[in-house]
Amino acid sequence: MNHDRVHAREPSHHVDRWTVGVVESIGERDGHCVVTVRPIAPEGEEGDETAADAGRGELVELTLTLAVRDLFVSRLAIDDDESPVGERVWYRKRGG
Repeated sequence: MNHDRVHAREPSHHVDRWTVGVVESIGERDGHCVVTVRPIAPEGEEGDETAADAGRGELVELTLTLAVRDLFVSRLAIDDDESPVGERVWYRKRGG
């Protein structure tokens, strides 16, 4: 299975290959993590919208290993007991 990529912080490599999104939901399916994100415009670009405005883009489902989920969530600027829903992330859809 091809897994998707996700970063909790803006990537410094191949920046043009990443899409900015806001986490809509996070769960598990078939032993994998499924993160649903809504794409948004990156900061400073025309059509810029904040995480609070992110109601327009098509939802994207990302499939991650549970280990990658744990790493990515641990790097978000949230407390251990907080949900990642509403947090800004950078992702690459690989699919498969």
